[in-house]
Amino acid sequence: MHLEVRAKKYLGQHFLTDQNIARRIAEALYAGDDERSVREKVLEVGPGMGVLTQYLLPVYGDRLTVAEIDTESVEYLRVHYPNLNVLEGDFLRLDLAALYPQGVGIIGNFPYNISSQIFFKVLDFKDLIPEVVGMIQREVAVRLTASPGGKEYGILSVLLQAYYDIEYLFTVPPGVFNPPPKVQSAVIRLRRNGVTELGCDEELFRKVVKATFNQRRKTIRNSLGASFPEVLCAVAEGRVEAHPFFGLRPETLSVAQFVELTRWVEAVRGTDS
Repeated sequence: MHLEVRAKKYLGQHFLTDQNIARRIAEALYAGDDERSVREKVLEVGPGMGVLTQYLLPVYGDRLTVAEIDTESVEYLRVHYPNLNVLEGDFLRLDLAALYPQGVGIIGNFPYNISSQIFFKVLDFKDLIPEVVGMIQREVAVRLTASPGGKEYGILSVLLQAYYDIEYLFTVPPGVFNPPPKVQSAVIRLRRNGVTELGCDEELFRKVVKATFNQRRKTIRNSLGASFPEVLCAVAEGRVEAHPFFGLRPETLSVAQFVELTRWVEAVRGTDS
């Protein structure tokens, strides 16, 4: 029987040791919404030795499942929380639609080395995930909550803010972890907004956002031209006018403006088909 779990660098494990912070994180999920807290299922990602789990289990009971890839942690959880639903495996590989057709809230102290991948996964299942509470690297938290116009604003800022209202809840210092990370951490909360349809091709929207930010030092004209050469060709040949955003850089555009740009790209491509 393992009395404790050894933190593994390759899994990005830093175990939270401060119980007050753990309680605050757990309480942030569905805070102020008693109706949802009593009916919705919850999936905790990377529970480790259960520092959050101990505060979630009394509230959610058998509606709580934890997903853990570390076999040592799985063994620990099964010994110390015998009534807990433990799903051994990689969260990034889970088919959430099959597991939770009615939806699920996500919470966890997310491993820093896969936090961006976790949020891309949330986007893939956005219509099934009404809320996410996670502790992540502070630098990433600042990016996700950034507004247009700053250097922190990027791909995930736009894509997540299109579908979620995102709150930066509080900062967490390195000293409350074992082992301490070399960076500060932060807790954020995502709540699904009222957007059901963006008003454009959502897959193309992702491609446009990624294309522009992958060359963020360039103007929209040049970054779009690299991924959508047919668009620049149509402009050069005079079949369509250059978009008003062509002289701007991607970090200046709001979500609504990216939607507008996507519709324009879609229309231009349609003229060539």
